[in-house]
Amino acid sequence: MASPPPPAPVLLVERLTKSYGARPAVYDVSFQVSPGEIVGLVGPNGAGKTTIINMVLGVLKPTAGRIAIEGAPLAENRSRALSATNFAAVYAPLPGNLTVEQNLRIFGMIYGVPDLSRRIDQLLEDYELARFRKTKSGVLSSGEQTRVALAKAMLNSPRLLLLDEPTASIDPASARDIRARIEAFARAGDHGVLWTSHNMYEVEAVCDRILFLSRGRILLQGDPRTLPQAHGARNLEELFVEVAHEGVEDEGLADEDREQAGLEAGRREDRR
Repeated sequence: MASPPPPAPVLLVERLTKSYGARPAVYDVSFQVSPGEIVGLVGPNGAGKTTIINMVLGVLKPTAGRIAIEGAPLAENRSRALSATNFAAVYAPLPGNLTVEQNLRIFGMIYGVPDLSRRIDQLLEDYELARFRKTKSGVLSSGEQTRVALAKAMLNSPRLLLLDEPTASIDPASARDIRARIEAFARAGDHGVLWTSHNMYEVEAVCDRILFLSRGRILLQGDPRTLPQAHGARNLEELFVEVAHEGVEDEGLADEDREQAGLEAGRREDRR
């Protein structure tokens, strides 16, 4: 009997490019995230990680290339594709004048989450936020706000979860618990996770595969536990430093400026 075909990728990115002026912030990037897989995007500031996430979220329009979420091309099926997606990022805080519960309820309504009150109660417990239910998000500590953002990202049990520095500002014990929760979420429900972090210990602990980015291009990819030795490095941090300095010493600031320009352009596109 023939084996069943492999499941379609949760996220498919083909030859993705985003340019600002004469030079691209992201150039000819291709990868996929399969069900149950956690893929890490790593690289120095300005490498293109946030620009890629913003294109997958539909905040930025690619200059060239294709994105499909659960087989639905993002360009033609934006609502369908993004309904299966959620994200948390340190650069995108939730409205600070709303309470934690209000934030979760509003986003839960946007995503059409069934039995929303029960789901909110569960997430408040999971992310140690129950005592902050009626607290305005803007007065929380940075670590507490990060946990609220993660709870928001899990509201709709997304098929594709995008995480940009998901454990930033969280103490080590809480970070370990959050990593375990996200890993269990990906494995148990065949969800795909795209994870960016500068914490190489975290990347090695949770990611099945990593993509090293520099100046908008993928330079290396593979298993984070074996990739360093394959390239003559003692560990992932040493490999990161080598990749980060490969050809970016003279141009890193310009790349960071282009990424910041990308964020600003994304906000303008989103407001339209």
